[in-house]
Amino acid sequence: MTKKKSTRKSRSGAAAQSDRPDAALVRRARRIYRALQKQYPKAECALHHRDPWQLLVATILSAQCTDERVNMVTPALFAKYPDPAAMAAAKSATLEKLIRSTGFYRNKTKSLLGTARSVTERHNGSVPDTMDELLELPGVARKTANCVLGNAFGKNEGIVVDTHVKRLAGRMGFTSQTDPVKIERDLMPLFERENWALLAHLLIWHGRATCNARKPDCDHCCVAKDCPKIGVA
Repeated sequence: MTKKKSTRKSRSGAAAQSDRPDAALVRRARRIYRALQKQYPKAECALHHRDPWQLLVATILSAQCTDERVNMVTPALFAKYPDPAAMAAAKSATLEKLIRSTGFYRNKTKSLLGTARSVTERHNGSVPDTMDELLELPGVARKTANCVLGNAFGKNEGIVVDTHVKRLAGRMGFTSQTDPVKIERDLMPLFERENWALLAHLLIWHGRATCNARKPDCDHCCVAKDCPKIGVA
């Protein structure tokens, strides 16, 4: 009897692939990784934070907002609400006023209050360090969970897929998917697990510096020789 190939799927929605990616694609992907690492030796998380709680809050605020704007908002926010318990007791109107400039501030306020209460009441004031527990928090999806796990806890459970990563993954021929979870699933087998967190930062930095959305500077790109430039005129 022939056994069916199993594809495990966690509550997070990311499936473990049963098929190995093309060996040539893996080699090309890892050449690109090394070139980006050489080009951006200081690549790191752009969201300013001192601990997992601050990073969790900043990442929730970063939805549909620039990291620069979030970094402008969080100092005053953390000064007023230094920990989950303090934020859990915040008044919605006050919190909305503090984060208004990040956009979608009403939804973000609900997420922050819900997350603060959950961390305080269910996790003794400490941000959980597992994917499933993070995904139970209000306003937290895989992008946020991956960011917190990789940057605050040093756990490479997945790859952050933001607008830059999505764009570059397509242009570099790593995926033809448009859904972030499916893009992440395609990227994971192409790179060594220990590099997943840094990979996202490298792609984000490259997306901002060279491979931008409107006019990528392919003539001065450090990975031009390995990039198929899919969708680039």
